[in-house]
Amino acid sequence: MINTVSFPGLGLEFTLNRVAFTIPFFNRPVYWYGVIITGGLILAVYLCIRWGKRFGISEDNIIDMMFFAVPAALVAIRVYYVVFNLDMYRRADGSLNWGRIFNYGDGGLAIYGAIISSVIVLLVFCRRKKLSFLAYADLGVHGLFIGQLIGRWGNFMNVEAYGVATALPWRMCGPSIAVEMADKGFVDQAGYEAILSGALGVHPTFFYESAWNLVGLILVYLMGKRRKFDGECFLFYFFWYGMGRTWIEGLRTDSLYLFGWEIFGAPIRVSQLLSAVVCAVAGAVLVWALWRTKGKQQELFADRLAAQTAREEETEGEE
Repeated sequence: MINTVSFPGLGLEFTLNRVAFTIPFFNRPVYWYGVIITGGLILAVYLCIRWGKRFGISEDNIIDMMFFAVPAALVAIRVYYVVFNLDMYRRADGSLNWGRIFNYGDGGLAIYGAIISSVIVLLVFCRRKKLSFLAYADLGVHGLFIGQLIGRWGNFMNVEAYGVATALPWRMCGPSIAVEMADKGFVDQAGYEAILSGALGVHPTFFYESAWNLVGLILVYLMGKRRKFDGECFLFYFFWYGMGRTWIEGLRTDSLYLFGWEIFGAPIRVSQLLSAVVCAVAGAVLVWALWRTKGKQQELFADRLAAQTAREEETEGEE
């Protein structure tokens, strides 16, 4: 499917094809969304391998972890979405349409599912391998930031994950956007025509989140080089991402809602509520932990591992 997207305030226009290429003989399309997500994953793993030594995490442990984390994430990103959109996957008689549920090709993936599953898998993995969960998590959130800031551009190729109508200079316009905004009732006939003409557009929220994650990556990278305790980067990730997702989610038109529940007469957006709670909790714990370690440096897992390795090498030398 080919879409035209323009940013009239910036003088930019793009013709986007969701399909990157077609596999010969099988005639199966490969979508840019999948290519971009895969590219982000590969870059995240590569850079985490390069940065792993600072956290006491070896290349082998990173690769071993990915064998468990990736399949779990592929299941979790779909489960999270389906659970909060269950009515979309029911037949007329009320039974679940499992064929539609397992059809990843129709879209419907939620990043929070991958984050939750990754934390669970990492907890089990570190326990089995006798690694520090917090040290590994400090490294892992670097990869999450990388994957998310790149992955959001898959939403751009699909022309999705955008926000409500706006006349800001960086507004995003296009025929498919105008049709969807009208169909969902976000604009009337006049608004529909304004989006078609470029006078009105939508917030490019996919870009907001990508840029927010890029800033987060820079901050967490600098923090990781001089962190005071294991878990500092991990807590910062949830504080920073939660804060950004809270306000960005409020602009989006495709939010998942909490089973029709309302607060102050407004429907509760699942990701916005979760982000706000995560941001508040992580921020409070981070401030408390920094206050608790003020003026002193705790021994990091990487330092303990280096000291242990040095002692073992010294003992072997004496023998």
